[in-house]
Amino acid sequence: MEILLPEVEEIKLEDVLLKRRSVREYSSSPLTLRELSHILFAAYGVTDKMGFKTVPSAGATYPLEIYINVRDVIGVEEGVYKYIPERHSIVRVLDEEVGHELALASLKQMFIAIAPIVLIITANYERTTRVYGDRGFRYVHMEVGCVAQNVYLMATSLGLGTVAVGAFYDDEIREILKIEEHPLLLMPVGRKID
Repeated sequence: MEILLPEVEEIKLEDVLLKRRSVREYSSSPLTLRELSHILFAAYGVTDKMGFKTVPSAGATYPLEIYINVRDVIGVEEGVYKYIPERHSIVRVLDEEVGHELALASLKQMFIAIAPIVLIITANYERTTRVYGDRGFRYVHMEVGCVAQNVYLMATSLGLGTVAVGAFYDDEIREILKIEEHPLLLMPVGRKID
């Protein structure tokens, strides 16, 4: 089943730059479909008819894939979804949410398990290395950094919190998600505790 996401609204960048922080504690409140939509668009959304996205990509090779563990989003069933940027939609790829498993695979960083959503950003290096050789690895890592910053800024603009998590066992994440790509970053997102 495919879920089309709401359109994104404009934000003032200066405001969120001043407020951006890493957040590892989340309230028990669910996210809305609108908030999920904004986060995913910021991460890797398509910005024009040419297919360009919200982040720069070497040669427009776009090697990244975005998966989302949904634990608590109003109107969205629990499970793991894949973001389809070209349609600004998500498609469920696993029926069960796997937040606890992701937390354990991330050196027991248990805040991951309680986040309403967790973005799992993965890479298919071959899309970029076939064009740029070994230097393509560097370009892919630069791209995932841009995605992370966009997610930080969008989360901040929505009054949400997130943190970039790079400490995890790659093979375990692959096994949990049943994917072939290389996991590069996890980003739990939730409401900040005031």
